[in-house]
Amino acid sequence: MSDSIHLPFLARNLTVVASSDPSLVGISGQVLEETRRTIIVQSETGEKTLAKTVIQFTLDSEKDVIDGAAVTQRPENRVNRKYRRN
Repeated sequence: MSDSIHLPFLARNLTVVASSDPSLVGISGQVLEETRRTIIVQSETGEKTLAKTVIQFTLDSEKDVIDGAAVTQRPENRVNRKYRRN
């Protein structure tokens, strides 16, 4: 897992690369807000609210894919949390 998981997601570009909901795959845009269970993204077609538990995404064109289910906690708690490496 990359170090970007410990950085704030706000104002970063997010791209959904996999999801249990096929309509969410390919959504990309700038992160406007993050809560414990959702991420709000400003895409070309407007604001999209994405549930973290159903998406896998990348940030700022990085290669590392982040599993949304692994980051379902408040952003301020995620920054200091330790994660297992795969």
